[in-house]
Amino acid sequence: MKDKREYQLTDFLPTTKKELELRHWDEVDVILFSGDAYVDHPSFAGAVVGRILEHEGLRVAIIPQPNWRDDLRDFKKLGRPRLFFAISAGCMDSMVNHYTANKRLRSDDAYSPNGVAGFRPDRATIVYCSILKKLFPDIPIVIGGIEASLRRVTHYDYWDDELKPCILQDCKADLLIYGMGELPLKAIVKELKAGKKVSELTDIPQTAYLTETSNIPESSVETFTLFSHLECLKDKMKQAKNFRVVEEESNKLVARRLIQGVDKTHSVVINPPFPPMSTNDIDATYELPFTRLPHPKYKGKTIPAYDMIKFSVNIHRGCFGGCSFCAISAHQGKFISSRSEESIIKEVTLLTHHPEFKGYISDLGGPSANMYKMRGKDASLCAKCKRYSCLHPIVCKNMNTDHSTLLELYKKVDRLPLIKKTFIGSGVRYDLILCNGSDEKENQSHHLYMEELITNHVSGRLKVAPEHTSDNVLKLMRKPSFKQFEEFKKHFDRINKENGMNQQLIPYFISSHPGCTQEDMAELACITKNLDFKLEQIQDFTPTPMTLATEIYYTGIHPYTLEKVWTPRSKEEKLEQRKFFFWYKKENQRSIINDLRKMNRDDLIQQLFSNHASHNSTPHSNNSSKASFKNAKDTTSKNTYKNGSSKRSNASSKSFSKHEGHKNVNKNNNTPRHKR
Repeated sequence: MKDKREYQLTDFLPTTKKELELRHWDEVDVILFSGDAYVDHPSFAGAVVGRILEHEGLRVAIIPQPNWRDDLRDFKKLGRPRLFFAISAGCMDSMVNHYTANKRLRSDDAYSPNGVAGFRPDRATIVYCSILKKLFPDIPIVIGGIEASLRRVTHYDYWDDELKPCILQDCKADLLIYGMGELPLKAIVKELKAGKKVSELTDIPQTAYLTETSNIPESSVETFTLFSHLECLKDKMKQAKNFRVVEEESNKLVARRLIQGVDKTHSVVINPPFPPMSTNDIDATYELPFTRLPHPKYKGKTIPAYDMIKFSVNIHRGCFGGCSFCAISAHQGKFISSRSEESIIKEVTLLTHHPEFKGYISDLGGPSANMYKMRGKDASLCAKCKRYSCLHPIVCKNMNTDHSTLLELYKKVDRLPLIKKTFIGSGVRYDLILCNGSDEKENQSHHLYMEELITNHVSGRLKVAPEHTSDNVLKLMRKPSFKQFEEFKKHFDRINKENGMNQQLIPYFISSHPGCTQEDMAELACITKNLDFKLEQIQDFTPTPMTLATEIYYTGIHPYTLEKVWTPRSKEEKLEQRKFFFWYKKENQRSIINDLRKMNRDDLIQQLFSNHASHNSTPHSNNSSKASFKNAKDTTSKNTYKNGSSKRSNASSKSFSKHEGHKNVNKNNNTPRHKR
């Protein structure tokens, strides 16, 4: 029987003075400001942070999407917290949330009521902090979330096209939490309960703070001093060298404390992270008393991000892929923290009692679909490891890639009452499935996983991310050779044929990535045409803080090799690359043909347009081609899908938040703010 419980306002974290009165509270300990709407669900960071603080015995209130444009009443309405303000821009970086890769303003926001844009400012963390520092200068501020986490050191800002210092320098917050917030939050509360002030918390792992350079405290932890912000402004090589250190320390089990000067007199101190969360740690988060619903204030409105994950379950955090354009490992870490089967089964059972549940789980995954409970076989080797990826350039021999545990989890969930079908919506790492080593049991699990996944857990379309076809570009992306995608596609097609299914394989591709040339994109067009893909769901590379690709984009230098790497930077260069995704559109054909002739690649003209009458002269074959391709078939692909970029992973955001993709939308945005 469906759970038809009517939740009361007091079942949610309070958001107004009225809700405080219902609880008979005359003050609160912490007031949390979030750039997202308040959805009381473990996939939404604001709710997780609030519930953790509540569980630690604190009185917590949340003010979602405060109006920063009016008389600032939202920032004043609950008064002064006893301990501190907590601030997060939300589950997405506010600048990624607002702007496309071409810096065009988006017209929607998945984390706002009815998907309406305009509910949060640009650089929300800095804006919220600035307002609160003026209104309540004596109240400490703790910041976290993807926006703060990835700006904890000197970083390139794509939207202002300049190198910026640690975000603490601009927002003047007292403490920054980076990465997953549960463990540092609990440690902070413990110290505050012991009578310490926020300003005295200088040794909490996974935190950063700004201090006078002359007053940096001693530490028992090994310390490394980065090149200062001022040095990096003058020398891009120093910025590149800094990045390598920061990335390596972020991916070590035993990391060093980092110090970086931000100006002539102040430095940021970045304490090393906590060890990866244990299964008990992560299970504890999901045991918190979430209603798993949007706050009643949004009655009659939809929140797209919530609708997307309403019937999905996150089973792990972290990703050891280390893709150069992705910030997940910089925020969540490369080590996998997995929930217990019991915790997952309990959440799925709760979902079956939801009045809208129809029997289908939309996703049982995480940042990646198939990394659940994977770790190194010899933990001592992992403790010494500085690799940014366990998969690139090859799958680490110490990595246990056995999929048996995950397969068993799928079967247990499928056997639950009221479950009709469990889909896997997260992106699948096919290099983990195709890597065969000396362990036959592991190899067999790869085969069984592929069969189970394709036959029983695909909702008509399976998402994978080859990202490109060029080996040179893929190397810079830290992705496997495209040959592995072709191999996976053969298995996918075979299994579909054997089972009488007609499912689609949906590949994701990126244009304008560092190292990518027009010729690379032209060859991509030919290769994907040969495979009967007509690409529409693609994306341009967007530089975001604390990724390898962004550092290459800004410095022109690969931080690990210190070699120069050409990168498309201008709008024109990016558009010239992007058009090759849409070679089949008539308006692009003349331009593409002209470009290919300039490259002396008439062979590619033949392959793309041999059955098109759009060019005036008969192309000829170029035997000096860098790559060989089969003659392309002029067949309309069945793998055509809508424009826009759907999220590659679960919209979950644990700690303060997680970086997510977002749709490209219109430039104009005249949407008024909602009524208060």
